[in-house]
Parts: sequence; C-alpha cells; structure tokens
Amino acid sequence: MPAKNLSFIVNINQADKDNWSLVGDKGVSLGEISKLGLPVPPGIIITTKAYRYFLKENGLKTKITTLLENFSLKRPEEFQEISGQIRKLILRASMPEDLAWQIIKAYTRLGRLTNPLVAVRSSAVSEDLQSSFLNISGEANVVKKVQECWASFFEARGIFYRQEAKKNLLGQDIAVVIQKMIQAETAGVLFTADPTGKKKNSLIIEAVWGLGEYLVQGRVTPDQYLINFQTGKIIDKKSNSQKVYLLKRGGKNTKGLVPKKKINLAKLNDEEIKRLTDLAKKIHQFYFFPQEIEWAKDKNQFFILQSRPLTTTFRQKTNQGQPERKPKTPLQRPILEGIGASPGIISGPVKKIKSAKEIKKINRGDILVAPLTTPDFIPAMRLVGGIITDQGGQTSHAAIISRELSIPCVVGTKTATKNLNNNQLVTVDGNKGEIFLGQEPHPKPRTKPKLNQEKLAKIKTATKVYVNLSEPAVAKTIAQKPIDGVGLLRAEFMFAKIGTHPRALLEKKQEKIIIQELTDGLGKICRSFSPRPVVYRTSDFKTNEYRNLTGGEKYETEEENPLLGFRGASRYIADSQVFALELEAIKNVRNKKGLRNLWLMLPFTRTVEELIEVKKIIAAYGLSRGPSFKLWLMVETPANIINLKRFIEAGIDGISLGTNDLTMLILGIDRDNAKLNKLFDEADPAVLWAIRKAIKTCQKYQISSSICGQVVSDQPEIIQKLVGWGISSISVNPDATETAKAAIIKAEKETINHG
Repeated sequence: MPAKNLSFIVNINQADKDNWSLVGDKGVSLGEISKLGLPVPPGIIITTKAYRYFLKENGLKTKITTLLENFSLKRPEEFQEISGQIRKLILRASMPEDLAWQIIKAYTRLGRLTNPLVAVRSSAVSEDLQSSFLNISGEANVVKKVQECWASFFEARGIFYRQEAKKNLLGQDIAVVIQKMIQAETAGVLFTADPTGKKKNSLIIEAVWGLGEYLVQGRVTPDQYLINFQTGKIIDKKSNSQKVYLLKRGGKNTKGLVPKKKINLAKLNDEEIKRLTDLAKKIHQFYFFPQEIEWAKDKNQFFILQSRPLTTTFRQKTNQGQPERKPKTPLQRPILEGIGASPGIISGPVKKIKSAKEIKKINRGDILVAPLTTPDFIPAMRLVGGIITDQGGQTSHAAIISRELSIPCVVGTKTATKNLNNNQLVTVDGNKGEIFLGQEPHPKPRTKPKLNQEKLAKIKTATKVYVNLSEPAVAKTIAQKPIDGVGLLRAEFMFAKIGTHPRALLEKKQEKIIIQELTDGLGKICRSFSPRPVVYRTSDFKTNEYRNLTGGEKYETEEENPLLGFRGASRYIADSQVFALELEAIKNVRNKKGLRNLWLMLPFTRTVEELIEVKKIIAAYGLSRGPSFKLWLMVETPANIINLKRFIEAGIDGISLGTNDLTMLILGIDRDNAKLNKLFDEADPAVLWAIRKAIKTCQKYQISSSICGQVVSDQPEIIQKLVGWGISSISVNPDATETAKAAIIKAEKETINHG
C-alpha cells in the first residue's frame, strides 16, 4: 500500500519494510512475522504520520528543536534536564480530536468486550529505547499511553544515544503498536545464536513464570535451555526456582507469589521447547540473521511479541564496539609500566586531560590519561575504554571507580601524561599494569574462575557479605549478586555529578538541586537492595577535591596536606548547612519514599567530642537511632582504635574499618605517592593488629564490626583472619563479591572444625 494512502492507523498485517518509515522497527518486524503465518497478537499501529500531526497541531517541533539546539553536554545530568522539559511539553499538549477519535475506534475493534486489555509499545524508526505499557484498558487510558510513548522518544538515554551516534537529536520518527494483551502463563526471550559467541550453532531460550517484564528487569532468574540450531536437539536444561512473578490482578500489573507446586518446576517441557524452537528457526531463516525474540505462552499457545537483530555476538569485546584498528607496531614489550589497578585488557586512542575541566574532550572508547582522577572525572570515566594515571595506587580514586565500572586501569605510571601522545593507539593491560603500543597485547589476559552465584546464594553465612558502591546506575545489576547489602555507599561521587560546590548552590538558594540529586540516587540504590541495609557514608571531600567543583575556589583554601586537613566531621561542626542537605535527603528516602533500609555512617571523626556534636546535629533534623536506623562510625585513624571504647559509649551501632586511610596514618604513607606505593600495605602487621583490636572491642561491647577497605577485595586470604577474629560483615568491590563469599564460607567451616 503506497505510503501516501495510509491513514494515521494501520493494522499490523499491513506493515512491512516498504512502509518502515511509517510503522517503525517493531511495527515492520511484527508485520512481516505475521505475514509468515506465525502467531502474532492482533493489533494496530499508530503511524509516525500521526506523531508528526500531533507535533504540528501543538506547535511542538519548533519548541523541541529550540531546546535541543541550546543543549550542550557539560555533564550527564543535562540529558535528564532537557529530557524532562521536552517530555513535559508532549505530555501537557492536547491530543487532536480527530486523531484521538481514530485511535479510539481502532482500539474498540480489537476485542469483543468493551475496553479490551492491550499492550501499548513504542516503535521508533532505527531505535529501540522507548517505553512499553502492559494491561491498558479504556479509551482515555489508551490515548494517554500513546502520548506517553511519544514522550518516551525523548528519554535521556534516547537523546544520549542520538548524540553518541551523531544523529539528529529530534530522532527519525516514532510509531506506536497497540496489541491485544497476552496474559502470559510463561514468557521469555529466545536467541537464535549465543549472544556471547562462545557456543556455536546454538539456540538459547530463557523462560520465566508470568509476564516477561521481570525477566527484562532482572528481578528473577530464568530457566535456560540450550538447543542445537541444526538438529533441534536439547543440549542442556537449567531450571531455576522462581518465587515471585508479574501478573494482571484487578486491572493492574501486580507482583504475585508463584504457587508452591510451580516454584521449582521447569517453565517449559520438551515438546514446548521444540515448538518454540521451530518458530524461532522460521524467523531466523526469514531474516537470515541471528534474532533476539520476545515470546509469551497463554493457554498452551505461543505468541511472538517482538523480534530484533541480535548484534552482541558480533561486537568487538576488547574495544567495546569501536571499529577495529591495526596496530602501528608489533606488540612485544610494554612501553610503560605501572600498577594494575582494575583487571581487563582494552585498546583505544589516547586522550590526555589535565583536570576535570577538560572532560568534554573525552569520546566513548578513548583511553583517558591524566595525572590522577578526582570525583568530578566520573562523567568522563563512564565513557572511556580504559584509564592510565601518573599517580596513585590500588586504593586511589581512579582504581576504586575503575573497578566499580569494570574499566581496565593502570595507575602510578609516573610519566604517562609526558610519554603518551593524543590519538596514539595503545593497549591497557589492567591485570599486569602494562601499556603497549598498538592493539591486542600478548600474552592473553588471565581469567578468574567463574563462581556459581546460585550455589553461593543458597549458603547462609554468619559473616555478612556487603558491597562497596558509589554509582546508582549500577545498583540494580549488582543487587542481583549473592550479597547481604551495601556496606559502603560513598557520597562524594553523587556530589561530583552535580558538579557545583554546595556552598555556591546554597548562596543561589538552589540547595534543592543537591537534595533532589541525593534523594534520587539514594532512593534508587535502597529500592534495588530493599530490604537489605544500605550504609550511606556522608560526604568526606577534602579541600583539594572541593576546589575542583564549579565555584570551589571561592570557598576552599589551599592546604599543604588535605588528607590531614579540613574534612569529615570537622566540616559538619564548622558549617552544618551542607551536612543538613544530606540529612534532608536521608529523611526523604526513609520517610517519603518509605525505604527504611537506609543507614548512616560518619567519616573521619577524630575525637569523641566531634562525634557527640555531630550526633546533636543529626538529632536536630529528626533522625534518631532505632531498630531500622543504625548509626555507624568509620574507623580510619589510630585515635579511633585507641579510643574505640569511648566512641561506643557515646552511642554508635557499628563501625566500618576504612583500611585505606588507617594504613596511611599508621604507616605514615600517602597512598597516592607512586614512589612509596611498594611500602603501602593494608596487611602490614601493625595494621592487622589495629583491625583485630577494633573487632575484639566491638565484640566486647556488642556492636557490629565491618570492613570496607581495599585489602579484602585484593587479598581474600585476609578474610580467614577477619572471620577468625569475629568480624560481623565484610564489604568488598562489586567484582569481588563472589570471591569474598566463597572465602567466608571456607573460613567459617575451618573455624568450626578447629573449635
């Protein structure tokens, strides 16, 4: 059917590649699969023509274009800001009556009953990042959800994607698919090739009870079935227990409990696996390209909900999707050596920057080279392929964040900024701390043996396993690990994302920016881990780090040694206004969002008198210790160890040993001084004596003891000692949680055996 003759709405079976620009990627796929005679839920498509008409009638295109033209990438939050403004424009605009009437008439024809239940899904042209809504009923609701799909075209991630791909920020266009809702008994995703590229000639099915949203969100672990693509023979079946599922209840999508008799049952039997495999092979053979297929089963019938090309199998894994570059010279010996601070091997072009003011120079996949990094480097660190610094050790900022973001990193090279040139192609070996000229280092990286998460999760330990976090964006993924909560949530990185000195915002009466940013970040993490505890360490910026924030030079003096300067509790007492913003955010999360798993931890508190003064400030803001709100103290100085009994008597519920600062202050070593790095040892006998002393004191006075320093992530053998001494919990980096859990299991078993 010629495009010019199409109305604002077409049936799914009218869609194909010839009218792709009108029906979008999802619409084309569903239309073509439907024409193959495969089971696609009946439905309609609100075309891109309708979207353009809506924009024109409301005069929105010019307004949106103006906003996007004035948009510049200074920090990732600007994507959120511009997104919010554009989505408000779309959601507040009026749906033209003639268009609304067409949508309503088409909707009512989808079911025999009045107000049939439907799924409303975005179908953008050359994109797949927009929203879907399930179990929608009623004419007004459907029209509203169409408008919400259009608004989702300008979600922050969509704008970011277009900016990264150098596409028009307006996007090409968006259609909306409205289909009869399938009340799935079982649903899932099917890959017609192994997305990791490891298992050749294989087809993989993932299946869960109920609607497939919980699988997409990572809320449940699916069954997985491995099938030989050519023969259809089932090679392997892994069935996982599932206790909760998503279902329709009273017109809403609701979390339900899986019936007991089904919790441990396989989601699909062999006959169903074969039927689904046959459907998938037909789709694969039609497109002649590996596919990722969403499916659902209702009343013993399978339905195809979506099919899209599977591209992950063919990506360059060592270059994060960057185009392949040939090395300029053979890789034989490293041109530079430092400390391997975050494992992995990556190749990319060098991009040197002196300070966070230059992070706009960074492109995705670059190798960031800097003297050192500070919290305000984080927006750039999310984009890069690898990191090299002149200064720093295993516990420097660059090292900690690189491990959390899984970025290969080498620190302490001393001369990287001098010896490396911009755009020079290098390879970073974060395992060995070596830099090579060109691409693909030798030898190949060593890989850690993979531990069975499900098996670890089933084993309960007396010593809790916590995780160190700073980035709300990764909380949902990390929360799926077999861990008991967050033992250290750093405040500094959320402040760094704001980018402006808190005092400057207070002066402009813009303190709500800080409160909202912290509330959102803390809320996201607490929700991901609920009901497990999240121990939030309030801000511990040093003066040099605060100076790097916009406006910071006005409020911060230069100190000879910021490590021993104006930081931690001393700041809260001298100027409580910034600390008060953190307390307001904590109250918002606990009281307004109802997330009572958020606890508080005070950093760098030198004296008992400081602790008492800070507790007065906390109490003044309506936060008091109780069963659901614990107050912990970071133990980071020799004085904390020596006076721990007095700190406990002043009223705390637990401690966390910050071995990074504790080691520096016991051994008298600056951890970021590369010349002294070999002497910096968190397992030094003097440090271990202090750790044992603290744990034993906590045991005596019956409060919790934890540790969040780098030593337990890097040296799991230390865990044996900690468990033997009776530590309550151990908090490690995200990539070390499984290793730590396994070490705790072993240590507790040996402790029991030895009486």
